[in-house]
Amino acid sequence: MPDLSLILLGAGDSTRFKASVKKQWLRVGDEPLWLFLAKRLQKKLNLNDIIIVANKNEIPYMKNFAKFTYIEGGSKRQLSLKNALEKVKSEYVIVSDIARVCLEDDFIKRLLNSVGLADVVVPYLKANDTVHYKNRPIDRDEIKLIQTPQISRTQILKKALKSDKIFTDDSSAILEIGGSIKYVEGSSNATKLTYLEDLHLMKCLKPPLNTTFCGLGYDVHQFEKDKKMFLGGVKIDLPYGFKAHSDGDVLLHALCDALLGAIGHGDIGELFPDDDMRYKDVDSKILLKEVVKFLYSVGYKIDNTDITIVAQKPKITPYKEMIRESISKILKIPNNKVNIKATTTEKLGFIGRGEGVGVHAIVSLSYFDWSKEIVS
Repeated sequence: MPDLSLILLGAGDSTRFKASVKKQWLRVGDEPLWLFLAKRLQKKLNLNDIIIVANKNEIPYMKNFAKFTYIEGGSKRQLSLKNALEKVKSEYVIVSDIARVCLEDDFIKRLLNSVGLADVVVPYLKANDTVHYKNRPIDRDEIKLIQTPQISRTQILKKALKSDKIFTDDSSAILEIGGSIKYVEGSSNATKLTYLEDLHLMKCLKPPLNTTFCGLGYDVHQFEKDKKMFLGGVKIDLPYGFKAHSDGDVLLHALCDALLGAIGHGDIGELFPDDDMRYKDVDSKILLKEVVKFLYSVGYKIDNTDITIVAQKPKITPYKEMIRESISKILKIPNNKVNIKATTTEKLGFIGRGEGVGVHAIVSLSYFDWSKEIVS
């Protein structure tokens, strides 16, 4: 077995996938796609290291799943790969897109058996149909449809990528500097997941588990004179607001914490620190929208929320429906999935003395079920 490290590229935004979730975060059973593929290859290969290239905002969350090496991706595939190669110490490196997931044992064996025969080992498919180029037929026997993963000599690939020229795969870069290629038979099952409808071709993938995730959030803020009050994204007509680094919307802060808790991603203070001037007096709806966008992008959907506002003042009843509609819109769920309750502390404690407001929020989530989105 060669001295080999694995690089999985998954820093893209999945713009062509046309779904709320990024394709690298689709769940296979209980695992995100990137982890499913990493473990699958880990079983087949004797790896020196596994390097996951990802969006910088996702890396802290990824670290909760597995102890791999995580590298921030660049604006292009080539820059992402160059960043990852800086961490590679092995003689050879196998590079693949996370989107090419159903890799068969025989496919991997054909790659491994050719390591050392050239600077890069490249799987390919033959062209079965007639091929025209610039409106003229060409010999389809000379056409090779290139796939990944590819196995390269690490130092050769590093050298090849020093160029400013953009290459669409590793072999093109290595060819550019006069490197050698060993072509091996690819597999029609090694289809790259690009569009949502491609999922019906991915026979190795199991649908996500039917699991419910719950999160609890709690926050409290005292009042501050001469500040606008916002509660649940709704302006409350009072001469005082909440003392806070942001606009102090205690309800939305509690809701952010509930959502983050449900996916195991810390709390609002970790994502939006109160010593960061970017969030000075920020509209808390912006913070909640960022949390919701992240939650959907990493493979969840929101099922419902139940919120209790604990306040001696102000009176919540006149604003309850506006708050419900505000939250429904931001969470992207129907009004009937948002419940708003209000209670007092019977004049006990600082809330009872009319010095502030507390909010409890509970949410339930589930995985985005991609199996219901595809047509066989």
